[in-house]
This record gives sequence, structure tokens and C-alpha cells, in this order.
Amino acid sequence: MSAPTKGDLSPSEKELFQVISAGNVQEASRLLGCKDVRVNCLDEYGMTPLMHAAYKGKADMCKLLLQHGADVNCNQHEHGYTALMFAGLSGKTEITWMMLDAGAETDVTNSVGRTATQMAAFVGQHDCVTVINNYFSRARLDYYTKLQGLEKEPKLPAKLAGPLHKIIMSTNLNPVKVVMLVKENPLLAEVEALDKCRRVMELICEKCIKQQDMNEVLAMKMHYISCVLGKCASFLKDREDKLDGLIKSLLKGRDSDGFPVFQEKFIRECIRKFPYCDATLLQQLVRSIAPVDIGNDPTALSVLTQAITGQVGFMDTEFCTTCGEKGAEKRCSICKMVIYCGQECQKMHWFTHKKVCKKLQEQREKQEAETAKLRMKQSKEESKAAQEAADIMQELSVETKSEETPSDAAAETSDSTSVRATDN
Repeated sequence: MSAPTKGDLSPSEKELFQVISAGNVQEASRLLGCKDVRVNCLDEYGMTPLMHAAYKGKADMCKLLLQHGADVNCNQHEHGYTALMFAGLSGKTEITWMMLDAGAETDVTNSVGRTATQMAAFVGQHDCVTVINNYFSRARLDYYTKLQGLEKEPKLPAKLAGPLHKIIMSTNLNPVKVVMLVKENPLLAEVEALDKCRRVMELICEKCIKQQDMNEVLAMKMHYISCVLGKCASFLKDREDKLDGLIKSLLKGRDSDGFPVFQEKFIRECIRKFPYCDATLLQQLVRSIAPVDIGNDPTALSVLTQAITGQVGFMDTEFCTTCGEKGAEKRCSICKMVIYCGQECQKMHWFTHKKVCKKLQEQREKQEAETAKLRMKQSKEESKAAQEAADIMQELSVETKSEETPSDAAAETSDSTSVRATDN
């Protein structure tokens, strides 16, 4: 079958584009089995079926097309857009992951010089930006599970690759969340396993800095994960309560306001220990964090998260107080000031939150009372202003009538004279 050219579509290929728009996966599967259907055919704008499916947010359709050999890096679009760019524009993180797993190149630019990350950011799809910025293929990690050179055993046991890759791919950098991911996997929660994982993270960090297309962001993330894994290993060696003790240390808040001082100091220390002092990202982080007193904004975690994930401002989003997971909705029933993603996180945090819960409740009630008082005052002022406006309108109305009286009287006199003249 001939190579695809723009707009050169068979009847079945035209039907395929229509079916994709409708989201009919079963019919698309049937059409893809036809001899006159090319999975990488191009419409008049140079868009492939995969680009259409990605832009329209059809995850099942994207999966089907990739299974049939769709080229994720096809770049025949009239403006140089790729399937990954369309995935980012759609705002569907699942599809963005799918394109990346299929080998989508992240550094390709379109006709206006923007990458997929920049396109997603331009239209406000920050979750997709985060996915692209944090992507690290499993194949790159699996490299360390194979014997290299004269090694007698690989640097990373194959059984650890899966759980470690899950941590690497997480966009939640809260150290409590990382420790929870370690704790939930028995394969990871051993000193020897953590030491091997930590070493691999350090090697990847070094590679990110020394490779031709240096990636400071990924290097910093690998270094940070290495630090957290190292802290997990030290607690497993020295503490009877093991990782539960580390989680409590990270969550413990100071008595005055509940701020997690140990967590803040730990994250700052992780950043300070980044081994490449000349890195631009490190200098930016230090400039942002160093002048800030512990307990004030921005926190080290927020600065680090913004630098690594690309999330800006965290507007209109709630994060779990315990693990930092996005989209938390449950509030403490007493103070209603702290938010959790579930009961487990609330229970973990209660040991320290209970010290400031009542104080926070009083602060909230005081603030609500002041807000209600202010609203009442504003309401009274508005009512007073409305009444004054009504009084002014009334006075104007009276004055207008008063001005009209002489002419009315003259008219009445004239009418009366006319009547008398008629009577005569």
C-alpha cells in the first residue's frame, strides 16, 4: 500500500475518521482490519487517526490504534503537531501516559517552536505538563537489572524494578507519600533493597547531569528520591517502629501551629546535598528557599514540587495534609481547617493535629464571626445607601411637581375664563 499523503483517503479511511469522532471502538476495530485502511493515513491537515483520537480524549481508541501500529511520532501535521501535543491539549493524563509509553518524543517542537509540554502549559493543562515532565520509561530503569560488563550481579534486582518505577513516576513528592509507597511493598521495605535502589537513583542522577542533553530537573528528582530511600533504610536499621516512626517524625508539628518542622528541614537538607553545585536548578531552589523562615511560605516542598513537576500555584486544588495527595476532600470534623484524602491519613496525622485542633477551631470560628459581622455591616451600608437614593428620588419628584404647578394653575384659569366666556 502506498505511503500516506495528505487528504489521500480511501472511503474506508474517511469512515474511520468519522468513527473515531463518534467514539465507536468496535467499528474502528473492524475498519482497521480492512485492506484499504492505513493506520497512519492523513487527512487534509496531516492529522493521523491517532492524533484525532488523542485530541478528542478517546483513550480506548488511542489504545486500539497503538495496538494496530499507529506511529506515535508521526510529524506530517501542517503545523508540526504530534500525537503527544494533542494529548496534552486534551488534558487527558491517561492518554498522555499512553503516548509516552509508546515512545513519544518530548523535545519535538511545532511550527511556533513549542514542545508538547509548552503546548499543554499554554492552554492550562498543568496535569499533563506534570506527567510529561516526570516521565521516565521503564526500559531506562530495566537497564540496571541486566548484567553490565564484568558484573557478577545486576545493580538492581529485577523484582525491585516495578515498585521502584512506581515511586519514580509519582508526581507527589511529599516525603510521607514516598515512605508510604515503600512501606506498602515488602520487597522494598528492607535495608538491602533500599540501599540498592538508592544507589541506582544516584547513578541515574549522575547520568542525567553528564549526558549531552543535560536534564537537571530529572537529576534533582532522582537525588531527592535517593535521599528519602536512604532515610527509610536508616530508620529500618535503628528503630523498632521502623517506617511508622519515620512517618511520625515527618508529620510531627510544632506546638504553636502544627507546622512539620522536621519535614521542612529534611527537604531542605536533601536539596542542599545535591552533588552538582553548579547546577542552575539548585541555585534557583536555594535562592527561593534560603531567605524563608521555617514555618512561612513558600515551603521547601512547594518550591521543589513546582520546580520538578511544573505545577504552578496549585490554584483551585486541595492537597492531603498527611501525604500531599491531590484532590483531598475530607476535612477534620472539629476544626474543619485541615484536609485529608481518607481516614487512614487522618488517623496517622491525629497524634500531632490534636494539639492544635481546638486552637484552629477557635481561629476559624473567630474568622467566620468577623466575616459575618463585616457582611452585616456591608448589608446595612448598602441598605442605608439605597434608602438615601430613594429619599433623593422622592425629593426630586416633589420638586418636579412643584415646578409644574404654576403652569397647571394658569391652564386651569384659562380654561375657566374660556368656560365663562362661552356661557356669556
